[in-house]
Amino acid sequence: MKKVLFFIIICFCFINANAQERVPVQLDKCIDGDTAWFVYQGKREKFRFLAIDTPESTNKIEEYGKEASIYTCDTLTNAKKLEIEFDSKSAEKDKYGRYLAWIFVDNELLQKKLIENGYAEIKYIYGNYLYLEELKKVEENTKEKKIGIFKEQENNLDFYDYVIITIGGVIFILMMIIFPKYRKKVTRKAKNFIKKQL
Repeated sequence: MKKVLFFIIICFCFINANAQERVPVQLDKCIDGDTAWFVYQGKREKFRFLAIDTPESTNKIEEYGKEASIYTCDTLTNAKKLEIEFDSKSAEKDKYGRYLAWIFVDNELLQKKLIENGYAEIKYIYGNYLYLEELKKVEENTKEKKIGIFKEQENNLDFYDYVIITIGGVIFILMMIIFPKYRKKVTRKAKNFIKKQL
């Protein structure tokens, strides 16, 4: 009987040692869609949300970056309960010294909510993380619905592309006006091209 009891105690201790544990934290400061400062173990620490990436909204502004940042900050600020959970398959910190963790807001996984709303995508996967399969299903569903960052763009041109196209057009027009030989050559090539197409 003592041996059985001893075996049960050892198994129980082993299970608890390997179990994922949520730790209560307090919000200190919002940074952006996937980063925040929390008070963890009595210290102010920077956390990067594990397994996701949101568009930039600090040094560089990307589409949906501000929306992701506002959503995260509102969610964290209005939470009644904030918890973090480390993943045994992940490093505890990234190369910048930020903690890597799952973030739970009122018992809901924040990474999942960000993907559902089209503010984040799965990224930086270096192991078989705990909630990865769940996130993949959510991301697939969000892609199908074309929400947020997964929305199909009418074109992929950004501001700088338009600037380059405009400058190129202006140079072309000036060349046509200033250099008659160039204008004749371009006109001849254009006519030949049109004839081939007809």
